[in-house]
Amino acid sequence: MYSIGLTGGIGSGKSRVADLLGSWGATLIDTDLIAHGLTGPGGAAMPALREAFGERAVDAHGALDRAWMRDRVFREPAERERLQAVLHPMIDQHTRRAAERADGPYVVYVVPLLVESGRWRTRVDRICVVDCDPDTQVARVQARSGLTPDAIRRIMAAQAARDTRLAAADDIIVNDGDTTPEMLHARTRRMHDRWIEWAAATGGHPREPGSPA
Repeated sequence: MYSIGLTGGIGSGKSRVADLLGSWGATLIDTDLIAHGLTGPGGAAMPALREAFGERAVDAHGALDRAWMRDRVFREPAERERLQAVLHPMIDQHTRRAAERADGPYVVYVVPLLVESGRWRTRVDRICVVDCDPDTQVARVQARSGLTPDAIRRIMAAQAARDTRLAAADDIIVNDGDTTPEMLHARTRRMHDRWIEWAAATGGHPREPGSPA
């Protein structure tokens, strides 16, 4: 099935774009949602995470203590690799199973760290980046989470740089601070219509990589 890798920095609005695409019939496979299921109470990853990180990694409900883990992996990059070594094979397995059940005109893999992982370029037909300026990212995340600007910028620093994401993009949906919901809707719809056309076509010729919607 024709496939899109959808990504963007924290606060970029990629979840809103994914919701729009799903409402128009695309099959969504969100790796963050898969990870949350694996690390929730009784999640399949919890025994391995408990063994790898100890009881401090587990909250009172038997789920991954995400605040504790987030602080740990940002302070110690080697711990991020340990976490990924546990989660990535499980996420990949669930992702493949979901793809086998996909029935939309195309499938969208929503992957926050798509560019960072380096594993998706050969898995999808196109990479789409939802892009916005860093100040807008900080303002959006602070409004929804209450995190301090410094904490948000630390998260952003652990993600791929904006230029790196844009360099990896085949398609770009702009969602800066002056983008209204109506504008985002229209930009996303234009991209959706193109992907529908390309998915249905044989030997079609997409636009040049990196062209914004």
